[in-house]
Amino acid sequence: MLRDITLGQYYQADSVIHKLDPRVKLIATITFIISLFIVKNIVGYVIAAAFLACAIKLSKVPFRFMVKGMRAIVFLLLLTVVFNLFLTPGEALISVWKLTITKEGLRTAVFMAIRLTFLIIGSSVMTLTTTPNNLTDGMEKLMGPLKVLKVPVHEVAMMMSIALRFIPVLLEETDKIMKAQIARGADFESGNLIKKAKSLVPLLVPLFISAFRRANDLAMAMEARCYRGGENRTKMKPLQYKKRDGIAYLFLVCYLAVCVGANVLVRLPF
Repeated sequence: MLRDITLGQYYQADSVIHKLDPRVKLIATITFIISLFIVKNIVGYVIAAAFLACAIKLSKVPFRFMVKGMRAIVFLLLLTVVFNLFLTPGEALISVWKLTITKEGLRTAVFMAIRLTFLIIGSSVMTLTTTPNNLTDGMEKLMGPLKVLKVPVHEVAMMMSIALRFIPVLLEETDKIMKAQIARGADFESGNLIKKAKSLVPLLVPLFISAFRRANDLAMAMEARCYRGGENRTKMKPLQYKKRDGIAYLFLVCYLAVCVGANVLVRLPF
């Protein structure tokens, strides 16, 4: 289960999406997420699905590899669907005891499930096609205007990039510790919720110790190399926009315009 989480991993491939400027991919991801909250009918979600399918096809990342990362959030997805299904007021469709499924609740639950699925897969396209170094540079460039407000832009971008990079490392460490504890007779599956929570203590303690050790090693390595980020720091590969980045921005504007148009012009009962 833990190895199924693809967030923070990088998938090596020779594709158009991999070659795009990280700023383009960051803006595209943010725009795609915003579009998911703009659309309010099935036509808008079909357009979003087509856009996402094109991005996955161009990235040359196997669709099965992206879907594999969805297994970790199935519980969260089902929980969201159930809450929207039974707690949204409206026209009743089915009533069982004190639980009522409404027409509005069914619509909201379906759209919320689609929205969360697209959001996770869309974010995975960015992280799977962008190296941590490029991601840091892209975030630093995009947050550049915040320097006027004395925001430590480089430090914030570096922390976000390191945190994202360490997700798969910590998940792998968790998997190793869990297997070691199971080999010693630990049981993480049986019992009620409280017992399961208590059984995680032998897992969390070594995980936190390992995380602090890795963080300390990284800090010492950066300090030993006299790392100084921010101003006056040169880059081996400075970010430069190319023709393909301009074309990507144009497609992005067209996609957003189509989503807004579909939301305004198309009036469907669902």
